[in-house]
Parts: sequence; C-alpha cells; structure tokens
Amino acid sequence: MIAPKPIHLGGGPSCSMRSQIKMASQLKLSRNANMEKFRNGYLFPEIGMRQQEHTEKYPDAKIISLGIGDTTEPIPNIITSAMAEYSQALSTREGYRGYGAEQGNKTLRKRIAATMYHGMGIEDTEVFISDGAQCDISRVQLLLGSDVTIAVQDPTFPAYVDSGIIMGQTGDYVAGSSKYGGIEYMKCGPENQFFPDFSRIPRTDVIFFCSPNNPTGHAASREQLLQLVETAHRNGSLIVYDAAYAAYISDDGPRSIYEIPGAKEVAIEISSFSKSAGFTGVRLGWTVVPHELSYSDGFPVHKDFDRIICTCFNGASSIAQIGGLACLSEEGRKAMRKVIDVYKQNARTLAETFGSMGLEVYGGSNSPYVWVRFPGRRSWDVFTEILEETHVITVPGCGFGPGGEGFIRLSSFNSEECVREACHRLRRLLG
Repeated sequence: MIAPKPIHLGGGPSCSMRSQIKMASQLKLSRNANMEKFRNGYLFPEIGMRQQEHTEKYPDAKIISLGIGDTTEPIPNIITSAMAEYSQALSTREGYRGYGAEQGNKTLRKRIAATMYHGMGIEDTEVFISDGAQCDISRVQLLLGSDVTIAVQDPTFPAYVDSGIIMGQTGDYVAGSSKYGGIEYMKCGPENQFFPDFSRIPRTDVIFFCSPNNPTGHAASREQLLQLVETAHRNGSLIVYDAAYAAYISDDGPRSIYEIPGAKEVAIEISSFSKSAGFTGVRLGWTVVPHELSYSDGFPVHKDFDRIICTCFNGASSIAQIGGLACLSEEGRKAMRKVIDVYKQNARTLAETFGSMGLEVYGGSNSPYVWVRFPGRRSWDVFTEILEETHVITVPGCGFGPGGEGFIRLSSFNSEECVREACHRLRRLLG
C-alpha cells in the first residue's frame, strides 16, 4: 500500500520549503522619513500606559478617569432601538443592504444640512458622512498634500500637528521648544482671550481652528470668528474648523463657522456625533465642503474631497448612519440634550471645585473640558502628583502644545457620582 502524500493547507510555504529559503532579516524598504520626526508617542496612548502602570502598582485603588474624553453615559434608547431594528433587518432578504454611497446616506445628509445648518445655506450635497471627526482630519490632510503651510491654535488637539507631520507638512522637531518647524503656533491663552492676534502671525495656507476648543474649553465669540474669516479672506487661507463640541454651547455664541458671513468661501467644517450622542465607539461624523470653496486656479475643493472619499473610504457603517438619523429626530435631540446636560453639570462641578481652591480655571461652561493653571509647575509633574495621591487621571496641558505647559485638562465625561468623589479627593490634596 502506498502511503498518502501529506497535504499542505497553509497559506505560506511548507516547513520543508522554508528550510530551503534564505530568510531576509529585514526589508529593503526605507522608513517614512516623516515618521522619524516624532519625538513622543501620541498623547492619549501615553496616558493609558501610565494608567495601566498605576493600576498594577495599586491594584486595589479605585481609579477615576477625568482624562481621555471618552463618553460614559448610555446612548439613549430611542437611538439604539433604531440601530437594533435596522441591524436585525439585515438578516432578512428584504432588509439586507450592502455598500452604500461613499458620501453617506442621502436622507442623513439632508437632515444634517437642514438641522445642524438651518438658515446657513448649506446643501445636502456639501455634507460628507464619515466614521468620525479624527478620521476626517486625516482625510483633509490627505486632500491638502505636503506642499502647504499650516497654523494651529496653541494649545490644541494634537491630531492636527501629528497628521501634518505624517503628511510631510512640517519640518523637524525643534529641541527644547516642544514645537515642529514649519508650523505657526498661534498662542491662545488667558492673556489674549484664547484667540490669536493675527496681526502678528505670518500668513499660512491653512488655519486649523477648534471651537469650543479642546483643551481650553473656550468657545470663540461671533466677533472672534468674524476676525478669523476676514483673515482667511485677506490671506487666501483655508480654515479647517473643528466643531466637534458645538452641542455644548449653551449661550448665543456661534455653533458653526457658517454662521459667519463669507465663511463658505474659505472654510471646511468637521463635526461628529461622538460627544453629543455618545458615539465614541459607534463612530459617526461629517465634514462640510461648500461648493463655493475653490483653489487658486478656480478648481472646486468639493470635487477633490469627493475623490478622496471615493478612493479611501467605503462609507460609514449603515447601522451607525441609522443611529445618526435617530439622533436628529425631535425625540432623539431631546434625549441627547439630557445626556449633554449631565456632562455640563459635571464640568461646572469641576470648575467650581478648582475655583474654590483659588486656582485659575477656564472652560467648563460651553465645553465638557476644564482647564486649570498651576503656576510655576510642569504639567507632567502635576499629572503625576494627582494620580499618585488621589488615583485621578487628568491630562497634562503640555501634551496639547507648548502653550499648555503649566496647565492640566480635566474631562467631565464620567458619572456624577465619580466626579463628586474625584472633587472630594482633589480638595484633600490641593485645598
């Protein structure tokens, strides 16, 4: 009887074949030179690593996170029920759906234009649905390419700078400055009402601007945004406006850059359901690219962004988009407002706590973030002391740029009970 030959089922070469192949110890591929510019890891994974080390050191400690801005309140039932019903229908022949339009669900695009931009002249075709604001920041950077100059608020959300580094828009790290060459860092602190003095800032092709600002919590006034738009028109610059926290504005301040006359000719706006609907895990956002926006040669920016979306993205989850439609129903908006109110109350509690201890406190009214100054101290030292003594996670301000040194940021994304307990611990340490 002839023995059967062994059958190889693996995807690669068999063991006997591998023994005959001279294995390369490394690729003959150079590393992306832009990646070599980074001097630190991305801020939030670094904080997560330190939290893990603290947990291992104090396994019985009850750690309270007021650090990474991840929502904690449950998504309202009106929203999850809509997603569940749609998801269940996918298991039927009648309800199954595959790929959708890369630009997003047409009904959702119309509802965002009509609801979030009522009276601003934004059309549904100018709204591109995405899997979140941070992803769209990188897609916009891909649209812009490497041959542009950029300006960022200082301090600001680190993704603008880090994605710019990866794209090759920056120079090398400048030792001792916490800055990268080729970027204009626009100082935005208490001394200038958290708004840059554009008369002192050289022209750049692109201005990244976040309002309400992460991390300072400052929501730009109508007069400030008017200056921003006028500067963009004067310099022929593009504003990339991050409105991810617009739902937290409770006064009569502008919630969109398109409330400002002339903004449609100079601005792209990025926004998200993450912090208003608790979609940090569901992932759903949008970007508005007006038809009026054009390059120096007159070519529409909208057409290029559409090409980027169609090339690099297969569209947001259809289930998430059904959730977005539920968010923008009348009942859904009321439910979202109740969740936002929980976080806004937490922010007030945090601001009042630090204020009662005589510290300089900013934010906390039109934002889920509280920005606290510790004069004469380094941010990482304050972060470490608070974590070691109270088991409370914060974020060191220097992680948002050189202008954040000496500050820490606290997030209101936690339960009311946990925020009150954190405030109790902080008073014992700092009061």
